[in-house]
Amino acid sequence: MKFAHALICQNQLTAPVVLTANSIVKSFPGVKALKGVSLELRKGEVLALIGENGAGKSTLMKILAGIQPPDEGELIVNGKTCAFENVQQANDAGIALIHQELNLCENLDLAANIYLGRESSVSGFLRKGDLYQQAEKYLSEIGLQEPATTLAGTLSVGKRQMVEIAKAISTNANILIMDEPTSSLSQQETENLYQIIRRLRDSGVSIIYISHRLGEVKDLADRVEVFRDGENAGALSKDEIEHDAMVRLMVGREINELFQPRNFEAKQNILEVNELVTPAHPKEKLSFNVSRGEIVGLAGLVGAGRTELLTTLFGISPAISGDIKFEGESMIMDSPLTAIRAGLALVPEDRKRDGLVLEMAVRENISLPSLDRAAFASAFTNQNGEKQLNDLMVKKLAIKTPNGDQQAKFLSGGNQQKIVIAKWLSLNPKVFMLDEPTRGVDVGAKREIYELIHKLAEDGVTVIFVSSEMEEVLGLANRIIVMHEGRITGELQRHEFSENAVMTLATGKELDRVG
Repeated sequence: MKFAHALICQNQLTAPVVLTANSIVKSFPGVKALKGVSLELRKGEVLALIGENGAGKSTLMKILAGIQPPDEGELIVNGKTCAFENVQQANDAGIALIHQELNLCENLDLAANIYLGRESSVSGFLRKGDLYQQAEKYLSEIGLQEPATTLAGTLSVGKRQMVEIAKAISTNANILIMDEPTSSLSQQETENLYQIIRRLRDSGVSIIYISHRLGEVKDLADRVEVFRDGENAGALSKDEIEHDAMVRLMVGREINELFQPRNFEAKQNILEVNELVTPAHPKEKLSFNVSRGEIVGLAGLVGAGRTELLTTLFGISPAISGDIKFEGESMIMDSPLTAIRAGLALVPEDRKRDGLVLEMAVRENISLPSLDRAAFASAFTNQNGEKQLNDLMVKKLAIKTPNGDQQAKFLSGGNQQKIVIAKWLSLNPKVFMLDEPTRGVDVGAKREIYELIHKLAEDGVTVIFVSSEMEEVLGLANRIIVMHEGRITGELQRHEFSENAVMTLATGKELDRVG
């Protein structure tokens, strides 16, 4: 098997170049995103593109996919110089981009999603038979057994990801760009995606793979290209792909251990949950306590009910029944406003949809939850106070922005996440809840977020976080609460932590405890 893989890698070195990007330059208001980057992709190769948030990865991919034009530079696809004016022209050249945020229409079936905008027609009438037959072919090709008549909204995130791949293949794309494809997938769904990627590569499809998860880059990539601050920082061949080597090229320095051990002794409960029933899982009753200054990880597979628990505690989807005690007093969390006034804060999983107003300035986003504190009696915003708050939080969280007037949509994912955290920090919460706090965030920003979480806990703030990254749960938490299909299947103290223990409970099985 090793010999076969070595042979494949050797063949890829001599395979024809299918895509070349030469000296690409791209600027946005206040930001020069790309400063002359270059890239080369060969036939049947998985090229991983890595770098910190804001390094320019997604910007280049949007240029390759025809979403944005470059300011300067040259694109050569299959030997032809190209200047894409739209996505269709990139598709016609054989390039398809699978976005991190999936773009399926949930109210349409799979066939309609796959051929949306490309439906075959005769005399103005849709040839549904052909459409569904072809869709079934592509779904089967990527290993998805659901009929083409299935509504997209009924599928799990992992299966929706597979439909996006089927959609890309249906365009006869020979170059696939995947942007953080595993960020919302379970472990099993991730393994399925790996198999599909390897199968596509072996059939001659070339893949550009963007990920912050360096472990999967090592497993999948035939070669790695690293961007830093909008420039090429270096490249790694297959036998050079190691975690430390990738980190050094990404950040330009050594990164110490991401997780620092923290001793914690539970003392005073700040949050007590007794037989709580959430709207998402009305047959399950949840009970647990959280101490002041404790870091608690919520673990489980996708769909386990972790996000739904946080949204119920925050009053977004009020509980059906049960008791919530905050600082010893029973409370009805019937709205986010009630939760905020009590001292809770929630950083949502989808920062672009639920955490930010992308068209608004950085300072406006940061000050949003504090408007009642930073307003004049005449109801006009206190701009001086808003600016002071912005300057404080930008400095405290090292948010990279030209100024407070920059629109949030122009910042990298990591800096957008820092803005969401900053706006809640300004309220000095007593319980800070974070849903996938480092999703789509580079290794440098991850460390900064981990250090912030530790600092909050040391200051007596309770932190409850959801994470699908096993390393993050095991490394950051003082205690882990594991969920499966809406119920709590067990709790793990620090001395009980292991990947096997978490996965056993996450799949609904009993944990064998010695003693």
